Amino acid sequence: MTSSALTRPGERDRPVIKFGQIDWALTAILCLIAGAGGLMLYSIAGSSWEPWAAKQLIRFGLCLLLMLGLALVDLRVWFALAYPVYGLGFMLLILVIKFGHSSLGATRWLQAGPIQIQPSEIMKIGLVLGLARFYHGLSADKARLSWWLLIPAGMIMAPALLVAKQPDLGTAILLVLTGAAVVALAGLSWKLMAAGAAGVVALVPIFVRFVMKDYQRDRILTFLHPENDPSGSGYHILQAKIALGSGGILGKGYGLGSQSQLDFLPEKQTDFIFATLAEEFGLVGCISMLLLYGAAVVIALRIASISHSHFGRLSAAGVTATFALYVLINGAMVMGLAPVVGVPMPLLSYGGTVMLTVMVGFGLVQAVRVHRYSEVTSGKGAVL
Repeated sequence: MTSSALTRPGERDRPVIKFGQIDWALTAILCLIAGAGGLMLYSIAGSSWEPWAAKQLIRFGLCLLLMLGLALVDLRVWFALAYPVYGLGFMLLILVIKFGHSSLGATRWLQAGPIQIQPSEIMKIGLVLGLARFYHGLSADKARLSWWLLIPAGMIMAPALLVAKQPDLGTAILLVLTGAAVVALAGLSWKLMAAGAAGVVALVPIFVRFVMKDYQRDRILTFLHPENDPSGSGYHILQAKIALGSGGILGKGYGLGSQSQLDFLPEKQTDFIFATLAEEFGLVGCISMLLLYGAAVVIALRIASISHSHFGRLSAAGVTATFALYVLINGAMVMGLAPVVGVPMPLLSYGGTVMLTVMVGFGLVQAVRVHRYSEVTSGKGAVL
């Protein structure tokens, strides 16, 4: 089916028609998640809009407008910008090594006057776009198993290693897993995926021993035995578990969470906000929030599946994979099922940079929905 089968010639390019094609169910779910995040930030600040809740909701409002605006951008424009965005992100990661701004022992930002940029966030979108464009013009046989795999492997590992050097292990893991998801969805042979997984497992001890910094190795040991240092390196995980368990089925009530209100829970507004939610709203609140996240993932994957272009399918699926990995890693981290790697819960945790990345990503997903019948050509002019 082509666009002409659904609209009169030229009609699909009208902004009003495009606006009506936005997936409003997905938009509403994102608003509900961000709204819940604002309410939690209000609660943990002692029933105050400052210093977190008001800023977070204002940022979301602006990011929501940005997402809706990006949804109207033709998929062919996204396709043309794919490699430039990837290249920009990679160049900025290199600049971080020499000119980066350091804070709390990490060098992850570029400072330009009052503006602070975290290039790794740009790379999250750039990697998805770059891989989607690469595979858009590749045949199924070459995507399944061939030496062409070296190119996407390099596209994934080069920025991941630069991010790990900052050091930002959480974001580096996200980049690798997101890239692997796009490559798998592009049609990589399951035999090669199994061999790659086995290789990664074999390299883990070497990575831990020779690549990780001392504090990162301590996080692994703390994850395995947090009770060995309950007032030191194991404090975060133990307090999060206490918050999770004390909430019970229905929770202690809004604004009544002792772990967060009495400041026992560290990073309660960012990495561990899901533990705060569990304490105040219990198992019911956690399941409700996870259902919202799950609904967003399902809708976004459905949007990816209906795109008529390979680029649209892969880019929407890649963004969705990044979003899902945020949720899975943060949830596992808070529950003590994974080491603490500093990955926030998307739209729920306080922070403007991650929110901007997530909403730009969903702007791409919405653009795939709006322009699902667009004809995207390869570099050689073939319509794919």
